[in-house]
Amino acid sequence: MARFPGSEKDDGDAPARFRKDPDPRFWRMNRSLPFDWQLAPYDLLQSQAHARGLARIGVLTEAEAEEIGAGLERVGARIEAPGFAFEESDEDIHMAIERLLGEEIGALAGKVHTGRSRNDQVATDIAMVVGAASRRAMRLCAAAMERLLALAESHVDWAMPGYTHLQRAQPVYLGHHLLAYFWMLSRDARRFDFAAESASVMPLGSGALAGVNWPIDREIVAAELGFAGITQNSLDGTSNRDFVIDYLSAAATCAMHLSRLGSELVIWSSTEFGFVELDEAFSSGSSIMPQKVNPDSAELLRAKSPRVAAAHQTLLGVMHALPLTYGKDMQEDKEPLWDAIATVESSLEMTAGILEGIAFDRERLEEASGDEMLAATEVADRLVRQGVPFREAHGIVGELVRDAIAADVPLSGLTPEQIRQRSEVLGDEYYEVLQRGSWLESKQIAGGTGSAPLAAQIDQARTALAAIHEAAGSA
Repeated sequence: MARFPGSEKDDGDAPARFRKDPDPRFWRMNRSLPFDWQLAPYDLLQSQAHARGLARIGVLTEAEAEEIGAGLERVGARIEAPGFAFEESDEDIHMAIERLLGEEIGALAGKVHTGRSRNDQVATDIAMVVGAASRRAMRLCAAAMERLLALAESHVDWAMPGYTHLQRAQPVYLGHHLLAYFWMLSRDARRFDFAAESASVMPLGSGALAGVNWPIDREIVAAELGFAGITQNSLDGTSNRDFVIDYLSAAATCAMHLSRLGSELVIWSSTEFGFVELDEAFSSGSSIMPQKVNPDSAELLRAKSPRVAAAHQTLLGVMHALPLTYGKDMQEDKEPLWDAIATVESSLEMTAGILEGIAFDRERLEEASGDEMLAATEVADRLVRQGVPFREAHGIVGELVRDAIAADVPLSGLTPEQIRQRSEVLGDEYYEVLQRGSWLESKQIAGGTGSAPLAAQIDQARTALAAIHEAAGSA
């Protein structure tokens, strides 16, 4: 086994410091290349910008910086070529790229690490990853939001039962229900926007922990790499992983929201509900029962959520009580991040796909929303308008509900005598309230399910979506 560059990712120990090769058991756990190879495109860009920074202060000549830049381009092409394989002696992507650069341009490759440590190098790479992933997540949220908004607009007057405790509660419009998920994803997009902002300060220049001895213009390098600014404290610069935690927090919340949507689609597509049918392209069959059409895509949305939440908790655990600045513990920031990025992005993509081909059953929704029990609150509110305190009105209507259940009739099936036994205040208006037309349109408050507030909500949703598109393009 070849000598690896040192037991820590800092510049304090040279390879000659050691007289023993690493124990294979340690090497297997210490080696991060099997997962940090995904940093390659970011590390290449960073190294090119760093070389230009070194040229500006005379550490490299312009010709050397250009040769390094061209060599890094060739290294990138080699890594992306089919059949490329790293060497077993490559500890991480940073050392692998430096080795490959040496193969391209010789000893000059050794100069590119002047004025930086692997501590600030890896922190910068990961910040670039989080920034890019956050912007992608915002765009994917926006794509799913577009589908939800389109469905809401085309189902503004479709009545359905709303639920609490998975029991029918009050009727709502389907468009109103779908927009609840729109606003969840809107908040998710803003959380990803915050993660992008959190990752927008460049750690490069912090060195191993105390800064570097070379007067590199960090602001210029940061601008070249797309950062909004630079870190103000070198200790914080090398030890900070808050931006990763911010992304994972946003991803965990987003995945939780998608799990709620997935769960409702599973329930609604069951034979017992029959509210919705998923496109066959997002359904699966049974290996033994030919009649089955299973909502596997929605079930997977439900199941992926704890996986992303676990990634968030993992990094919180890694960083918990960790002394400044770098500890090898922080190598554990990458695998949870990669997994969360892949999971939340694939989940958002699948959500948009599910919503593209979904079909609702208006008749089943209408039938379920016509249950007169859903108008119980309307009756209580009518009593309140006639001067009855709400708590007393609540009790009166509860008794009427019990009477209807005992008589096995709908609420409108109770006789005027039965109604007067519970309240002398109620007369013929009791039956008027139970006419379906008023149940939904009585909710005219801002944010309610009535037609007017729903139309206003759709306008607000269009504005919110446009803002997210703009932020995703400039984050």
